Amino acid sequence: MGERLNLPLPQGEFELAIVLVGVSHPGNLGAICRSMLNYGFDDLRLVRPKCDVQDGETRARAKHARHLLETASIHDSIEDATKDCNVLVGTSGKREVGEKTLFRHFVYPWQFVTNASDAGGKVALVFGEEGKGLSVEDLAACDYFVTLPTWEGYPIANLSHAVNALVYEVHRERVLQGQGQDPGMPDIVPIETVLKPAVRQSLVKAIQQFSRSVSGQPERQSSVEQTLKRTLLKGAPSNEEATRLIGAFVEATSALEFSQGDDAWKKEHRRKLK
Repeated sequence: MGERLNLPLPQGEFELAIVLVGVSHPGNLGAICRSMLNYGFDDLRLVRPKCDVQDGETRARAKHARHLLETASIHDSIEDATKDCNVLVGTSGKREVGEKTLFRHFVYPWQFVTNASDAGGKVALVFGEEGKGLSVEDLAACDYFVTLPTWEGYPIANLSHAVNALVYEVHRERVLQGQGQDPGMPDIVPIETVLKPAVRQSLVKAIQQFSRSVSGQPERQSSVEQTLKRTLLKGAPSNEEATRLIGAFVEATSALEFSQGDDAWKKEHRRKLK
């Protein structure tokens, strides 16, 4: 379970490089590799790492993304790690409070994705060491900053969780824009489940026929029809789900008509009781 399919990495409006400055916990580094590959990214750059990429815990946590550890580049500075990047984006949970913000001007992840898409090229997303974050000097090397919309009562996220949240946001936009068109993003889970008009009409007709077959006065039958129609259609069923419901209603209606001695079940329904 969990092994990669033989698919190319997905493409987007920009290339993304994850830059980790001073990463110190082997488990975090391994988890970051796994998160990156989960969302189709493999450009990992380490600046002055404090843990070994060959550490057993690192490799265990990386799982099937261990090759990111083998291909990760190691650098002495952010400048050296980002020479080929046209945009550098720093990350931090230490947000200044008040209207007169002097240094820490942040955007949220979705705005970062929009900005990066507009810029194109290769974007470096820079993260600081666990427990410390990026220094003022490191932040000064970045063009602007992104922060997670965490609760102000406890705003600092674990490093691997922060990376996961941001690469998810980038990949989310790629899926919305290119699923089914990009070889790396096959159309397995539909983005939209639109109920075809013809299927909807058949479902409504099946509900009407079923409701007319239940016992009771016309008022009760109408109430059953309206309740079923509003409950089921409010749930926005897919075409496949609606088709299965139609079949179930047809069989239920036939059974009710048969039990009541109504020969309509022979004429008006596709499925007959044996």
